[in-house]
Amino acid sequence: MALSNTNTTIDYTFDQQHIWHPYTSMTQSLPVYGVVSAQGCELTLDSGKVLIDGTSSWWSCVHGYSHPTILAAMQQQLLRLSHVMFGGITHQPAIEVSKRLVQMTSTNLTKVFLADSGSIAVEVALKMALQYWQGRDKPQKQRIMTVKSGYHGDTFAAMSVCDPDGGMHTMFGNNVTKQVFIPAPTSKFNEPLNQTDIDALENAFSHYHQDIAAVIIEPIMQGAGAMRFYSPAYLSKLRQLCDHYHVLLILDEIATGFGRTGKCFAYEHANIEADILCVGKALTGGYISLAATLCSDEVASGISDSPAGVFMHGPTFMGNPLACAAATASLDLLLKGDWQQQVSAIEAQLKQELASATDLVQVQDVRVLGAVGVIEMISSVNTAQLQQAFVDLGVWVRPFNKYIYIMPPYTISAAQLTQLTSAMVSVAASIEDSGSKQKFISHG
Repeated sequence: MALSNTNTTIDYTFDQQHIWHPYTSMTQSLPVYGVVSAQGCELTLDSGKVLIDGTSSWWSCVHGYSHPTILAAMQQQLLRLSHVMFGGITHQPAIEVSKRLVQMTSTNLTKVFLADSGSIAVEVALKMALQYWQGRDKPQKQRIMTVKSGYHGDTFAAMSVCDPDGGMHTMFGNNVTKQVFIPAPTSKFNEPLNQTDIDALENAFSHYHQDIAAVIIEPIMQGAGAMRFYSPAYLSKLRQLCDHYHVLLILDEIATGFGRTGKCFAYEHANIEADILCVGKALTGGYISLAATLCSDEVASGISDSPAGVFMHGPTFMGNPLACAAATASLDLLLKGDWQQQVSAIEAQLKQELASATDLVQVQDVRVLGAVGVIEMISSVNTAQLQQAFVDLGVWVRPFNKYIYIMPPYTISAAQLTQLTSAMVSVAASIEDSGSKQKFISHG
């Protein structure tokens, strides 16, 4: 059982003066909340207040916090071998997690590269694609094609395939590789592929295919870029065109993998296979950082035939035994558990309890897929003010841009989920009720 210590003192002054948090300013810092323990789907603050977690710690903690199976696996591994270099050395934890990844993913994905984080998994995937074509005597294929409104990470190659106009990394546009961007899919999840999307895809492939090494896309759901769900038929068409024009397909399942959209992997909605697949976040159940990039035998062969003869990447903490042990335990929980029923129940409850938000004037759209629920506002919201409103209601929900969304742990109870959805609708209604002042709308 996890230890709970609500007497822990949080040095907020030091934090504010010296510690950088994600996407924050050091001169105009956002408020932070001190967490001292976590159990199940609840976070305990240093004040003693308990919050129901609606974020799964950014999509990752799918089994909830302090799960005894994952904790036991990590504790046992910690006593045996916490880390060892992966160059020239192997160990059973890396083998076990790789076995499970090969088992769980599509049959063509047979090679596993263990990385440090999701962003690095994307870097590895892009590098694999470029090196593959060198091994196939087509070194001119050096560009990556992707859709707008996407997000793939914060490192430089990953930034180059994030949304170039309204994304988080537009200020670096002159410093990243110029990639090929096509319009984001407009065909909704439950709709057939429309002609606009077909034309955009076919025109892009026809025009650029000789220079394109790979297409990278978040399957079915665009996460941090737009929180949008699109038609599986779009992925099917994309796979068809990649095959026809000899372009690799990279699927970024870092946010969507391991059950989040109702399928173990989102590409299963379209019944396709990737040439290269990126996974992370929920891979370890959210307990420690680990990611992986999987590829086919053909991709691995092309890389091995390149002038270098080897794949040119090797992080210091690659294949960390402690992280691999956590991932193996987490994947076993998925393989042996009832996540499908859990996610299905969450989806049904989200659809029912968020439906009333569609009547709010300030709401543009309400959408649900698997264990993801989104209220899209018409205007961008003030994250700090909404964050405080949610904490006051006893939940942890972190909006961004104009999206109020949750992706809770699969183990959440119906009562806990109701508290989350009630808070979402209540806060969205508060934005509407503030009238012309729009209390929670950010104009900055």
